[in-house]
Amino acid sequence: MKLTLSNRAVLFGYILTASTSVVLAAQAPVIDVSSRPITNQNSGSLTEQLASVERKLDSRNQAQVNIQRQLDDLQTQVNELRGVTELHTHQLSQVLERQRELYQELDRRVSEALKPTAQMPSAIAVNSSTVSKGYSNNLTENEAYDKVLNMVLKDKRYEEAIPEFRSFNQAYPNSTYAPNSHYWLGQLLFNKGKLTEAEQEFSLVVKQFKDSSKRPDALLKLAMVAQQQKNANKAKQLYRQLLTEYPDSTSAQLAKPRLDNLTQ
Repeated sequence: MKLTLSNRAVLFGYILTASTSVVLAAQAPVIDVSSRPITNQNSGSLTEQLASVERKLDSRNQAQVNIQRQLDDLQTQVNELRGVTELHTHQLSQVLERQRELYQELDRRVSEALKPTAQMPSAIAVNSSTVSKGYSNNLTENEAYDKVLNMVLKDKRYEEAIPEFRSFNQAYPNSTYAPNSHYWLGQLLFNKGKLTEAEQEFSLVVKQFKDSSKRPDALLKLAMVAQQQKNANKAKQLYRQLLTEYPDSTSAQLAKPRLDNLTQ
């Protein structure tokens, strides 16, 4: 059966219309289906980023807390080390001071022991008046002083030596060893922190025994007592007196830096 020209045109129109409807129907759902998953994905990514930032901030804060704790611990250790250093420095200063006094005392003993031999022939009896200038001719007095001095220099019995020195000073107020005995008593009291009592003993040496070798040492200790009592003016006055009267003494050498620190 043959189609006419008009029939062919109508049939082509039907086919074209049907094809267009099918294409439009297939394209419509694509936009609605693909739009929703993109929104959910972006929301999840933002939440994860915020959580990550919070974790980083918490970690950083914890690290700062740990660093601060370590700094506090280090500061505490530094303070403890400073305290130990100051204590050791003070103890070393005391040891050096005691050694210096010991050497001075031994030097005095040796010098006094050699004086009679150098001054007189061995065949002549020793004049007691000459010996009394350095070493007493009273054996009991000598033994008493040696006993109490050895308690300090040899036995280190400082507590027991204090009443022994007091007893010696009462028993032998005019002894050759009186300036040394009062000085040693003042030194022991000074070491115990009894500054007022120590000041009395050092003052006695300065005022009553002007020719004693212990007088410059007593002046130094008087100035140190005044310095510990926060009396800077008195301390400076005593340091200057020591430097003026005994400029070449060991005590003057110790006094000069102390005076410089007070006058700065």
